[in-house]
Amino acid sequence: MSFDLLRTLCALPAPPGREDEFRRFLIEHLSPYADDVNTDAMGNVFFRRNGTGQNPRTIMLAAHMDEIAFLVRHITKEGFLYVQPLGGFDPRVLHAQRVLIHGRERILGVFGTKPTHFTTPEERMKVPSLEDMFIDTGRGAEEVTSLIRIGDPITLERELTELGSCYTGKTLDDRIGIYVMIEAFKRFTFSRDTIVAVATVQEEVGVRGASVAAFGLEPDIGIALDITIAADIPGIEERNWCVRLGEGVAIKIMDSYSISDPQLVEFLRTLASEHSIRYQMEILPRGGTDAAGMQRARSGIPVCTISIPCRYAHSVVETVHRNDVERSIELTRIFCEQSYRFTM
Repeated sequence: MSFDLLRTLCALPAPPGREDEFRRFLIEHLSPYADDVNTDAMGNVFFRRNGTGQNPRTIMLAAHMDEIAFLVRHITKEGFLYVQPLGGFDPRVLHAQRVLIHGRERILGVFGTKPTHFTTPEERMKVPSLEDMFIDTGRGAEEVTSLIRIGDPITLERELTELGSCYTGKTLDDRIGIYVMIEAFKRFTFSRDTIVAVATVQEEVGVRGASVAAFGLEPDIGIALDITIAADIPGIEERNWCVRLGEGVAIKIMDSYSISDPQLVEFLRTLASEHSIRYQMEILPRGGTDAAGMQRARSGIPVCTISIPCRYAHSVVETVHRNDVERSIELTRIFCEQSYRFTM
């Protein structure tokens, strides 16, 4: 694995609807491996490798560029910021976190909180709502208003690091999916089918980019690459773990956005078994991926998600196991090379 590449991917900002900087990097990095590269009006970017078969089908791989983020919605007369969420942040994980405000220049800030010395016992037991939380930039009101405007995006500030056999940091949802897509796209030798790797936009606010991308591309099969919840931690019953960290790539059966095509699920299981790739089956009670957007495009297509197990999703300490990442790359690579074997 290339830790430096993954760390770069995790550090680049890409709030929903503001994926420009990330898209530019991706185009520069992945274009040499593609026969054709193009973007659509919404900002999705498509990397195509043409199939060698006589009547190649189009296989769409989808991983999203955007991250959960915020917009500035109010600036107080003292210069504190209130925010509008873009995606599903849990307020419990935001206390005392650093942020970056992408205004006229990039400005560091922190989520402020009332000192414990000034709280009641009842307040200390209660999680403030995001609506009541504020950001402090350490600057006076006049300077703040000269640099920051309503609608400026805000992202969390945290660097990816190694944690034993794992990687932990922010935006592994879905930079690890992007990383898996990059590596599989670079590594597969050839395919009878045309493989189009699509870096999508605005997944965190309703799989919007994937829907548009699939409508325009008209793929025959869709594979999403995204995290899934590894809830194998203290306080959660084993029957609710979903998947376990380090136990292999996950093949999704269903989530609350889509039901994977059963034949495609079985084909991925067969490929994993044939190539001794450790895998686990996934049913995710809540949440979804770009598979939902692809599945419902035009007259519909068979879809499945290849999932990377991840602890502490939607926080700044999202954690994935390096072996699960490599297994996800390998299964995706083999699928690209052998997709011609899949028939409905």
